[in-house]
Amino acid sequence: MTPPLENAAVAPADPSAVDYAPAVKGLVPPRSRGRSTRLIGEIVVELGYATDEAVEQAVIHARETGRLTGRVLIEDGVLTPTQLARVLAERFGMDRVDLADLKVDANIAKLVDPGFVRRYDAIPIGTDPEGLLLLAMADPMSFLAIDDVTMITGMQVRPVVAAYDDVQRLSVKLGTDFPELDENTAVEQSPDFAELPDSDVNSLDGAGDEAPIIKLVNSVLKRAIRRGASDIHFDPGADEMKVIYRVDGMLDSNVTIPRRMAPGVVSRLKVMANLDIAERRKPQDGRVALLIDDHEIDLRVVTIPTVYGEAIVARVLDSSSAPVGLEQIGMLDEHRFTVEKAMARPYGGVLVTGPTGSGKSTTLYSCLDHVNEGTRTIVTVEDPVEYRMDGVKQMAINPKAGLTFATGLKAIMRADPDIIMVGEIRDRETAQIAVEAALTGHLVLSTLHTRDAPNAVSRLLDMGIEPFLLSSAVDCIVAQRLARRLCPECRKPEMVEAKVMRDNGFEVDGPVQVHEPGGCERCNQTGYRGRLGIFEVLELDEEIRRLVLKRASADEIAEVAVGKGMLRLRDDGLRKIKAGLTSPAEVLRVTASG
Repeated sequence: MTPPLENAAVAPADPSAVDYAPAVKGLVPPRSRGRSTRLIGEIVVELGYATDEAVEQAVIHARETGRLTGRVLIEDGVLTPTQLARVLAERFGMDRVDLADLKVDANIAKLVDPGFVRRYDAIPIGTDPEGLLLLAMADPMSFLAIDDVTMITGMQVRPVVAAYDDVQRLSVKLGTDFPELDENTAVEQSPDFAELPDSDVNSLDGAGDEAPIIKLVNSVLKRAIRRGASDIHFDPGADEMKVIYRVDGMLDSNVTIPRRMAPGVVSRLKVMANLDIAERRKPQDGRVALLIDDHEIDLRVVTIPTVYGEAIVARVLDSSSAPVGLEQIGMLDEHRFTVEKAMARPYGGVLVTGPTGSGKSTTLYSCLDHVNEGTRTIVTVEDPVEYRMDGVKQMAINPKAGLTFATGLKAIMRADPDIIMVGEIRDRETAQIAVEAALTGHLVLSTLHTRDAPNAVSRLLDMGIEPFLLSSAVDCIVAQRLARRLCPECRKPEMVEAKVMRDNGFEVDGPVQVHEPGGCERCNQTGYRGRLGIFEVLELDEEIRRLVLKRASADEIAEVAVGKGMLRLRDDGLRKIKAGLTSPAEVLRVTASG
């Protein structure tokens, strides 16, 4: 029971100006107390986290976008969240806490509701010897958060600095945001569901229908989205249904649902996706629009009849996320310059290739963001629209209404476009129209399913595109894979002999220092956090175009391109291994024999 508000001391006007004498276990004091006159960028350079040039670029980026410099430093890959926490602690002369190593009482953390944690990136973690409530904050100068906690708890607040992702992770771990999803608690505590008026977007945060199945489904979906899952699998079995999330490209079995509840879960998901609940013998697909944490999330739902009942797979698409730059998805400068040179031309084709789930759409949106400077008309046809971009006319295909990639592309050609983005080239008709568009004064961006860049040429020839058209239309082909990024907090350096690297397909001249995954709270003991792209960029110069005209094989094209300096997928992966971004095992996993 917290003391009444009228008996509480008032939080200090400037938390950084107060020198709290008592030491608390787990808190790391700054080198000097009190607010520093140095700028954040100066402290970043002083601590050796980045160069002056990298900081200056991030500061310019922050000014242009109107965002906090610290967050931009993280998004641009200059800092990790933990490093930013240390920088802020030094900047404001405040104690810092590493939440990954701290044991926190769940009852203390639950003094505030989940909405407070998400809104302020702040969470209570304990009290100090003087009875002050320790509030771990990503932004220690958030006076509104301090005032709100004082009002809620009636306690004086002592702010300490923490990494913002650690705050959110702790909230999930301690159950302040999600209940345990077992058969009993799912009914009583799961987030509620409500449909927003005058909208086809469902909210997982509102209050509405209290049905247990609805609450269970919403809780599963909400947990998956907050964990950053890209896919959610509902797999029926003989005794139970498993709910499996794909996080950073890997499957993680998370929740089991009793078999007697499985049909209700399937029916609920089919209703949300506007599918036929009576049809259980053939696959169906649909979409669900959700609103969670003020983000619009699209789920692409597919049902698959199995021997134990219907399985459901939901692909998670955050339609409100902003595209990132090519450098932020892991593209090396030399690759980026080649792609940007192709996009600077008034006409031609840029293709992004790879298997499903390799990040092709993200790369396409990064390309669109690069060319979307307001001087050229951009029209897209997609399945579905994954990100919404200002200044771009985006069209989603609707096969039931007769709107396919081919018909949509024909319509776009009459809409005075300068740049056309086709979500995927799936058939000869779409390929033919796209190639002709690239030859008649349009820049065309699209994706194709092939295993590497040279095979994209063979694939288009197999679709019936004439070599003389293809050689003139396509300027650049990008093949890619997604590898898991090593957790910067727990990765472990290791020297590997040249023979071992060569035996695994890496061309090296001597021993190589690599990093291997460790395991900590921040990466859920996996050693990896997030993903980065591994790329192969084929520029079609005159010699490559002559090979295309001769219908040369993919191997012949690859041999000539490598002789001209093209990096194969595994070569690009090796560079990222040497930079400490990923591990040899991860590159081998995603590149196979590429």
